[in-house]
Amino acid sequence: MNFRKKTNNLKSKRAIRVRAKIFGTSQKPRVSVFKSNNYIYIQAIDDDSQKTIFSVSSRQLENKLKKNEAAKIIGEKIAKMAKDKKINQAVFDRGRYKYHGIVKQIVETSRKNGLKI
Repeated sequence: MNFRKKTNNLKSKRAIRVRAKIFGTSQKPRVSVFKSNNYIYIQAIDDDSQKTIFSVSSRQLENKLKKNEAAKIIGEKIAKMAKDKKINQAVFDRGRYKYHGIVKQIVETSRKNGLKI
């Protein structure tokens, strides 16, 4: 089996396994993370109505920052947008990513700013 195919298969299995245990509602949405090579995207999703409540990305930032600096700013924005929508709690969906580095930094920053994850 080709290494790239094997890696993609493992990542997709991890994503399915993680998402099988998580479900978001309008009062406690699922906060999903996607990382590309250049940007970080985060969405708050209501799985009952299958709609995105709000989203934040590092593309919206005015100046190009390092990913860990952008992760801190995005974590703050998530908490602020959740407060504006009167959401206090959320369920975190790390998707296919391990809980370390940028993903961990986003969650910790949003927790510091008042969002219960």
